[in-house]
Order: sequence, then C-alpha cells, then structure tokens
Amino acid sequence: MSDRSVLINRPPLVFAGSPLDRGERLRRDAAKLAAQADRENAWTMVLFRGLPGIAEGSGLAWLKLDECERLYGPALMQLYLGELRGDPVFASELAQEPPAEAAIAFMDARQAAMALSQSEAAIFAHAKALLAWHDRHGFCANCGQATEVVSGGAKRVCGGCEAEHFPRVDPVVIMLAIDGENCLLGRQASWPPGMWSALAGFVEPAETIEEACARELQEESGVIADIAAIRYVMTQPWPFPSSLMMGLVAPVTHATVTVDENELEDARWFSRDEVRAMLEGRHPEAQVPPSVAIARRLIELWSDGEI
Repeated sequence: MSDRSVLINRPPLVFAGSPLDRGERLRRDAAKLAAQADRENAWTMVLFRGLPGIAEGSGLAWLKLDECERLYGPALMQLYLGELRGDPVFASELAQEPPAEAAIAFMDARQAAMALSQSEAAIFAHAKALLAWHDRHGFCANCGQATEVVSGGAKRVCGGCEAEHFPRVDPVVIMLAIDGENCLLGRQASWPPGMWSALAGFVEPAETIEEACARELQEESGVIADIAAIRYVMTQPWPFPSSLMMGLVAPVTHATVTVDENELEDARWFSRDEVRAMLEGRHPEAQVPPSVAIARRLIELWSDGEI
C-alpha cells in the first residue's frame, strides 16, 4: 500500500465489485467468441437509451438471447460482457422501448443503482459505459472512416486505415478539502436546493492526481491544498458516461474561499458537527449526496474520523 493511500474497511462503492470474468483470452478467438451466443445458458441484460431494464422482482431483467430477439426484435447493439458463474452474458441495447404490457420497466440509472444488488449494479455500469463509448465512436479519429465492433465489443477497428480503438475512461479527481474540524463542500445551481458535495474535476494531460486535485480546488474555490499531504482514499466507476472517480482527502494551507461562479454556485466550510447533522437529515438547510455517490462516502469517512 502506498504511503499516499488510506486503508478503508468498508463495503465497495456502488458500481464497483463486478463479478464478471471479462474473457480477455476468449475474445482473441473469433470462433469461440461467436459460439458463446449459441450456448443454451447465454443470457443478456437489456437497456433502452442507456436505462437498465428492471424485472418485476426489482433486479436486472435477464433474457435468453433468442427470447430477447423474439420479443423485442434485433438489438440496436449487442455486446459480450463476459462470463458470470459459468454463463456467457451479454448486453443488448433495444432499438425500441418494449410495450407497456411487457414485464420490463426502464428505470433512471441512479435510482436503479441504489435498488440493485452490488454485483448487478456493477454489471449494469459496465454495460452502460461500454454501450455509450460505442455510440460515440462509430468513426475513426485517425482517418474518419467507419469503424467495426470486434472482440465482442472490447474494441473497434477502422475499415479504412485499420487503426484499433479501445474503450476509454475519463479520470476524475473528487476531493474533500479539510481544514482542522471543517471540510469544504460546494454546490452547482442545477442541483436540488440545499444539496452540497465534494469538489471534483477532470485530470488534464501531464498531471498527477495530486496536481489535478490541487489545481481544481484552487480554480473552483480559491483554496490552496498542501499537495504533499493529499491522500488517496478510493475509486469508483461512474458510468455517466464513463469516468473513474478518484477519491482524495486534501488538507489545505490557505482556507479563504473565492468561488469561480463559472464552475460553482457556492462553496463553504462546514464543521464536523454540521456534516453529521447533514448525514442524519437534521441540518435545517443542507444535505449531502445520496449513497450512490463516492462524495457521500468521503463525507461519511471524514465525519467518522477515518480520513
């Protein structure tokens, strides 16, 4: 364990903890990969416009591949996700929403994540992020020609220059700045009234995560972090559309807040007692993000004195 990390003994975050064997070796053999769809124990989860299909029992709606096509027609896109307890599993993006009488409902992704089991939320995140990447990469960034899905969806290959394109994730730092018994939270105007969260931003080229953390804090709030004291806490896959949230705790050397109003509506320091009241729903005007978000976990850990 790096001396810049913090050991946390808590359950995995939502969207983490996938039980899938993603089948890297299998994907190298086109014939064996194609045969997975013909196995009797092959299953697919269904999505429509990125929303997960939920069965009546509130879990993911799993269908046999032939059943999915028979009921809902050819999929807009179908990807091989891997193997789950010996069964090949796929993700099918439906071309049209099933009729109202179908036993599948499509739920808001964040709401679904809180209702699904840990493993199903992680499988859904994998499928959603992968389908979103394919939706945006139909053409080659090198020559502009159309690209083709290969390896069951693990990459695309250009039909013109033969360039290979692989799914990417966007690294994001999300940090809880602390100053003694206070932590810094910000809010955006588009959020629900009273919602406050940890500050966050994308990592830029040629930056370490510590440098990105310090830069984003200073740009958005004017606060200056002690870059040598920044510590890694945990990460969370975030399929909106495909980010890796890297949670940090950042002690500061300069605590005066000067908000960049192009980035935030407001930012302010909250005491540990105020944060505990927010977590318990007792604060008269402020609340923290729901349990689906890594920001809440960072806030909980700091409130409990674990980071």
